[in-house]
Amino acid sequence: MKLYYAPGSCSIGTHVILEEIGKPYQSHEVNLAGGEQFSEAFKQINPKSKVPVMILDDGTSLTEWIAIAGYLAVTNPEANLLPQDPLDWARATEYMVHCNCTMHSHGFARIRRAERFTPSGDEDDEETVRGQGRRIFNDGFALMDEVLQGREWLLNHYSIADAALFYVSFWADVRGAATMPPNVAAHYARMKSRPAVQRALAIEGFA
Repeated sequence: MKLYYAPGSCSIGTHVILEEIGKPYQSHEVNLAGGEQFSEAFKQINPKSKVPVMILDDGTSLTEWIAIAGYLAVTNPEANLLPQDPLDWARATEYMVHCNCTMHSHGFARIRRAERFTPSGDEDDEETVRGQGRRIFNDGFALMDEVLQGREWLLNHYSIADAALFYVSFWADVRGAATMPPNVAAHYARMKSRPAVQRALAIEGFA
Protein backbone atom coordinates (compact mmCIF):
# COMPACT_ATOMS: atom_id res chain seq x y z
CA MET A 1 0.00 0.00 0.00
CA LYS A 2 1.05 3.56 -0.60
CA LEU A 3 -0.36 6.68 1.02
CA TYR A 4 -0.19 10.04 -0.72
CA TYR A 5 -0.33 12.70 1.98
CA ALA A 6 0.50 16.30 2.84
CA PRO A 7 2.04 17.09 6.24
CA GLY A 8 -0.52 18.37 8.72
CA SER A 9 -3.50 17.80 6.46
CA CYS A 10 -6.35 15.41 7.23
CA SER A 11 -4.11 12.63 5.96
CA ILE A 12 -2.38 12.67 9.33
CA GLY A 13 -5.45 10.80 10.59
CA THR A 14 -4.93 8.21 7.85
CA HIS A 15 -1.31 7.84 8.92
CA VAL A 16 -2.54 7.18 12.47
CA ILE A 17 -4.78 4.34 11.27
CA LEU A 18 -2.01 2.80 9.17
CA GLU A 19 0.35 2.90 12.14
CA GLU A 20 -2.29 1.32 14.39
CA ILE A 21 -2.66 -1.53 11.90
CA GLY A 22 1.08 -2.04 11.80
CA LYS A 23 1.45 -3.50 8.31
CA PRO A 24 4.12 -2.28 5.86
CA TYR A 25 3.19 0.66 3.64
CA GLN A 26 4.86 3.49 1.76
CA SER A 27 4.26 7.22 2.08
CA HIS A 28 4.59 9.85 -0.64
CA GLU A 29 4.51 13.50 0.39
CA VAL A 30 2.48 15.70 -1.96
CA ASN A 31 3.62 19.32 -2.27
CA LEU A 32 0.29 21.11 -1.99
CA ALA A 33 1.89 24.56 -1.71
CA GLY A 34 3.73 23.91 -4.97
CA GLY A 35 0.56 22.74 -6.71
CA GLU A 36 1.60 19.11 -7.17
CA GLN A 37 -2.00 18.03 -6.61
CA PHE A 38 -2.94 19.77 -9.88
CA SER A 39 -0.22 18.12 -11.94
CA GLU A 40 -1.25 15.68 -14.64
CA ALA A 41 0.73 12.93 -12.91
CA PHE A 42 -1.18 13.35 -9.65
CA LYS A 43 -4.56 13.80 -11.36
CA GLN A 44 -4.04 10.36 -12.89
CA ILE A 45 -4.02 9.08 -9.30
CA ASN A 46 -6.79 11.33 -8.01
CA PRO A 47 -8.71 13.60 -10.43
CA LYS A 48 -10.08 15.44 -7.36
CA SER A 49 -6.59 16.89 -6.79
CA LYS A 50 -6.51 16.33 -3.05
CA VAL A 51 -5.14 14.05 -0.35
CA PRO A 52 -5.30 11.50 1.09
CA VAL A 53 -5.05 8.90 -1.65
CA MET A 54 -4.38 5.23 -0.95
CA ILE A 55 -2.93 3.01 -3.66
CA LEU A 56 -3.73 -0.61 -2.84
CA ASP A 57 -1.41 -3.51 -3.53
CA ASP A 58 -3.20 -4.30 -6.81
CA GLY A 59 -2.82 -0.71 -8.02
CA THR A 60 -6.37 0.38 -7.20
CA SER A 61 -6.66 4.03 -6.17
CA LEU A 62 -8.91 4.83 -3.19
CA THR A 63 -9.84 8.40 -2.23
CA GLU A 64 -11.82 10.24 0.48
CA TRP A 65 -10.85 10.07 4.15
CA ILE A 66 -13.85 8.11 5.42
CA ALA A 67 -13.69 5.57 2.57
CA ILE A 68 -9.99 4.92 3.17
CA ALA A 69 -10.44 4.66 6.94
CA GLY A 70 -13.34 2.23 6.55
CA TYR A 71 -11.48 0.09 4.04
CA LEU A 72 -8.41 -0.17 6.27
CA ALA A 73 -10.53 -1.11 9.28
CA VAL A 74 -12.62 -3.72 7.45
CA THR A 75 -9.64 -5.36 5.77
CA ASN A 76 -7.65 -5.51 9.02
CA PRO A 77 -10.20 -6.84 11.53
CA GLU A 78 -7.47 -8.01 13.91
CA ALA A 79 -6.70 -4.34 14.65
CA ASN A 80 -10.22 -3.95 16.12
CA LEU A 81 -10.68 -0.47 14.70
CA LEU A 82 -14.33 -0.80 13.70
CA PRO A 83 -17.16 -2.07 15.92
CA GLN A 84 -19.06 -5.23 15.04
CA ASP A 85 -22.34 -4.04 16.54
CA PRO A 86 -24.42 -2.40 13.77
CA LEU A 87 -25.44 0.58 15.92
CA ASP A 88 -21.87 1.19 17.08
CA TRP A 89 -20.72 0.90 13.45
CA ALA A 90 -23.31 3.51 12.50
CA ARG A 91 -22.18 5.76 15.37
CA ALA A 92 -18.55 5.50 14.24
CA THR A 93 -19.64 6.59 10.76
CA GLU A 94 -21.77 9.38 12.22
CA TYR A 95 -18.82 10.81 14.16
CA MET A 96 -16.43 10.51 11.21
CA VAL A 97 -18.88 12.26 8.89
CA HIS A 98 -19.32 15.07 11.39
CA CYS A 99 -15.56 15.57 11.79
CA ASN A 100 -14.70 15.15 8.10
CA CYS A 101 -17.69 16.64 6.31
CA THR A 102 -18.92 19.31 8.75
CA MET A 103 -16.01 20.40 10.95
CA HIS A 104 -13.43 19.99 8.19
CA SER A 105 -15.21 20.79 4.92
CA HIS A 106 -17.59 23.47 6.23
CA GLY A 107 -15.73 24.76 9.29
CA PHE A 108 -11.97 24.58 8.95
CA ALA A 109 -12.08 25.14 5.18
CA ARG A 110 -13.81 28.49 5.75
CA ILE A 111 -11.22 29.47 8.36
CA ARG A 112 -8.20 28.61 6.20
CA ARG A 113 -9.55 29.17 2.69
CA ALA A 114 -12.17 31.88 3.04
CA GLU A 115 -11.55 33.07 -0.52
CA ARG A 116 -13.06 29.85 -1.85
CA PHE A 117 -16.40 30.83 -0.31
CA THR A 118 -16.33 34.52 -1.29
CA PRO A 119 -16.23 34.90 -5.09
CA SER A 120 -16.44 38.70 -4.71
CA GLY A 121 -12.95 38.82 -3.19
CA ASP A 122 -14.14 41.39 -0.66
CA GLU A 123 -12.01 41.24 2.52
CA ASP A 124 -15.00 41.97 4.76
CA ASP A 125 -16.85 39.09 3.18
CA GLU A 126 -13.86 36.82 3.78
CA GLU A 127 -13.80 37.73 7.48
CA THR A 128 -17.52 36.96 7.68
CA VAL A 129 -16.81 33.56 6.13
CA ARG A 130 -14.01 32.90 8.65
CA GLY A 131 -16.41 33.74 11.46
CA GLN A 132 -18.89 31.24 10.08
CA GLY A 133 -16.11 28.65 9.92
CA ARG A 134 -15.07 29.25 13.52
CA ARG A 135 -18.66 28.83 14.69
CA ILE A 136 -19.06 25.55 12.76
CA PHE A 137 -15.71 24.26 14.03
CA ASN A 138 -16.44 25.18 17.66
CA ASP A 139 -19.98 23.80 17.51
CA GLY A 140 -18.53 20.53 16.26
CA PHE A 141 -16.16 20.34 19.20
CA ALA A 142 -19.03 21.06 21.59
CA LEU A 143 -20.95 18.08 20.19
CA MET A 144 -17.90 15.80 20.39
CA ASP A 145 -17.30 17.00 23.95
CA GLU A 146 -20.77 15.78 24.92
CA VAL A 147 -20.16 12.40 23.30
CA LEU A 148 -16.92 12.02 25.28
CA GLN A 149 -18.51 12.83 28.63
CA GLY A 150 -17.54 10.03 31.02
CA ARG A 151 -15.62 7.99 28.44
CA GLU A 152 -12.13 7.75 26.98
CA TRP A 153 -13.05 7.13 23.35
CA LEU A 154 -15.97 8.10 21.12
CA LEU A 155 -17.23 4.50 21.28
CA ASN A 156 -16.77 1.82 23.92
CA HIS A 157 -13.31 1.13 22.50
CA TYR A 158 -10.74 2.90 20.35
CA SER A 159 -11.78 3.10 16.68
CA ILE A 160 -11.18 4.90 13.41
CA ALA A 161 -13.65 7.55 14.62
CA ASP A 162 -11.04 8.63 17.18
CA ALA A 163 -8.53 9.17 14.37
CA ALA A 164 -11.03 11.52 12.69
CA LEU A 165 -11.49 13.55 15.86
CA PHE A 166 -7.72 13.55 16.33
CA TYR A 167 -6.96 15.27 13.05
CA VAL A 168 -9.42 18.14 13.62
CA SER A 169 -8.14 18.44 17.19
CA PHE A 170 -4.62 18.59 15.76
CA TRP A 171 -5.71 21.58 13.69
CA ALA A 172 -7.12 23.25 16.80
CA ASP A 173 -3.78 22.72 18.52
CA VAL A 174 -1.16 23.27 15.81
CA ARG A 175 -3.10 25.59 13.49
CA GLY A 176 -4.73 27.55 16.32
CA ALA A 177 -8.15 27.02 14.78
CA ALA A 178 -10.04 26.70 18.07
CA THR A 179 -9.79 26.07 21.80
CA MET A 180 -10.69 22.47 22.55
CA PRO A 181 -13.29 21.91 25.27
CA PRO A 182 -12.18 19.77 28.27
CA ASN A 183 -13.27 16.30 27.15
CA VAL A 184 -11.93 16.82 23.64
CA ALA A 185 -8.63 18.14 25.04
CA ALA A 186 -8.33 15.05 27.25
CA HIS A 187 -9.08 12.82 24.25
CA TYR A 188 -6.39 14.63 22.24
CA ALA A 189 -3.87 14.08 25.04
CA ARG A 190 -4.74 10.36 25.15
CA MET A 191 -4.31 10.13 21.40
CA LYS A 192 -0.90 11.80 21.54
CA SER A 193 0.23 9.24 24.12
CA ARG A 194 -0.43 6.35 21.72
CA PRO A 195 2.73 5.03 20.01
CA ALA A 196 0.95 4.85 16.64
CA VAL A 197 0.03 8.53 16.86
CA GLN A 198 3.56 9.46 17.85
CA ARG A 199 4.91 7.58 14.84
CA ALA A 200 2.40 9.29 12.54
CA LEU A 201 3.38 12.71 13.88
CA ALA A 202 7.05 11.89 13.36
CA ILE A 203 6.45 10.79 9.75
CA GLU A 204 4.76 14.10 8.99
CA GLY A 205 7.44 16.15 10.76
CA PHE A 206 5.56 17.11 13.93
CA ALA A 207 7.44 15.00 16.52
